[in-house]
Amino acid sequence: MDEYLVPTGFGEDEFIEKKSRFIGRVWPVETEEEALEHIAAMKKQHYDATHNCWAYIIKDGAVRFSDDGEPGGTAGMPMVQVLQKENLFNICCVVTRYFGGTLLGAGGLVRAYTKGTKIAIDAAGKSMKRVWSVLYVPCPYNFYERVKLEVATFGGIIRDTQFGAEVDLEILVAQADTKAFLDKLIDMTSGTVEGIETGLEYRAFPVEG
Repeated sequence: MDEYLVPTGFGEDEFIEKKSRFIGRVWPVETEEEALEHIAAMKKQHYDATHNCWAYIIKDGAVRFSDDGEPGGTAGMPMVQVLQKENLFNICCVVTRYFGGTLLGAGGLVRAYTKGTKIAIDAAGKSMKRVWSVLYVPCPYNFYERVKLEVATFGGIIRDTQFGAEVDLEILVAQADTKAFLDKLIDMTSGTVEGIETGLEYRAFPVEG
């Protein structure tokens, strides 16, 4: 199954550039229809805005964008390029502009719509959709911090922690990294900590960066 980044959730942020107000928003979407619904909702909500520029990328599907009246190539395409640079799929972005009376020029518009897209992505966060191995790892307290560091090193996630006679952890790591991770636990603890794979899940979980 494919492995790719998606927005964790809805994200929104805004800024002022030479008295123009730019509001950036992103949504996770699964279909082109969902993306178009968000775009239509923003046009309705911000009917009085000067521009509602948009872009979306659907995994194995459509890549679309619109300058919505801004000079050609100054809004929609720069927005798509930010989404591509961030390696995001199944994402819809709308950047709304309320004109403040001062022209920004082509370069200024590109920078503004690029920024509007990026700050919305940062507000939403990123999640990796992949096949994750679900691991049960019973861990003595003296190895707990070391195991946590190793999970982070492998880009894994500690989904549940139970404190009892020892620490029982439910950990998710990329399926491809499972053997290396389990071998590392055994090696660094001289066999004291051994994990058991209990299942597989294909879904998105938040990642750093």
